[in-house]
Amino acid sequence: MPSRKTHARKSYERAVLDEHGIDRDPFQQFTIWYDEAVAAGLPEPESMTLSTANSEGRPSARIVLLRGYDERGFCFFSNYSSQKGKELAVNPHAAVTFHWVELERQVRIAGRVEKVTAAESDAYFQSRPSQSRIGAWSSPQSNVIPSRNALEQFFDEYQERYSDETAIPRPEHWGGYRVIPERIEFWQGRPNRLHDRLCFTRIDQGQWILQRLAP
Repeated sequence: MPSRKTHARKSYERAVLDEHGIDRDPFQQFTIWYDEAVAAGLPEPESMTLSTANSEGRPSARIVLLRGYDERGFCFFSNYSSQKGKELAVNPHAAVTFHWVELERQVRIAGRVEKVTAAESDAYFQSRPSQSRIGAWSSPQSNVIPSRNALEQFFDEYQERYSDETAIPRPEHWGGYRVIPERIEFWQGRPNRLHDRLCFTRIDQGQWILQRLAP
């Protein structure tokens, strides 16, 4: 089969990102951009590509949802026995990418990963709709299953077991992770592929240095 080429081209001209306009606190700068993505009505501005790697360095990536952040890092939740959970257990480092295409922006975050506390996982789990909590029990995430019907049967069994929606406990195999950033890059599309890339790198005692990268 002959190779297929794509020829789409776009000139990025919406905004400028420079050293004078960026907040020198990368978390504050992230908040500015995230709030602008929300205000612009972007679909799921909290969606992010999470990239992990196994013990052999083989990467994998998937879309997950940001479920909170502060100066400690960026949080998401998952089944600990999933592919990403198994990879993070042996290689506790990850990269996260937000792509707000309508704003011609990316944010790239890289760092080590740790589990959030049990109390944090419990609090978030109980905030989820009951059907989502049942789903966490019923899906052996990333494992082979015989059919869709088998998955729905698992769901029905757990729904019957936890018929009291107010008393669905968090599974021990499910909880949160926090990406503790060592590097946060803000990317703004510019004309002629001369994009603005400003990168914060963490140094000693939680301080950050800001550098411009070539596009």
